[in-house]
Amino acid sequence: MLSREDILGADDLQRELVHVEEWGGDVFVRCLTGAERDRFEADMLSDPEEDSRERFYNLRARLVVLSVCDDKGMPLFMLNDVDSLSRKSAKVLDRLFTVAQRLSGMTKEDVDTLTKNSASVPSDASGSDSPSV
Repeated sequence: MLSREDILGADDLQRELVHVEEWGGDVFVRCLTGAERDRFEADMLSDPEEDSRERFYNLRARLVVLSVCDDKGMPLFMLNDVDSLSRKSAKVLDRLFTVAQRLSGMTKEDVDTLTKNSASVPSDASGSDSPSV
């Protein structure tokens, strides 16, 4: 039987080495933590005043920023890198996004649900003062 310490001490953030020929090397992609995934999904549904399509701009770059890491799992990018990263190859971003999505257990159905729900967020929903991904 696992103990609390066993569970909390387990390194369960799976990483995968991905070759990015276009960038001339390899990068690690890791799964999101529970908190990162919740925040990523919440950002897709937040700010009812905003056009729902706006929330999906730079979607791939945002997930890549959260999931590309070094060999120890430490992030290579910061949230303020999203705009710069979004100007990189869509093909590369999509490849890394797909790996991050798979490692984090995000299915196409999850993304479809977010897309559908983003249009139906109640107008009295409140946003957060913390920076969005």
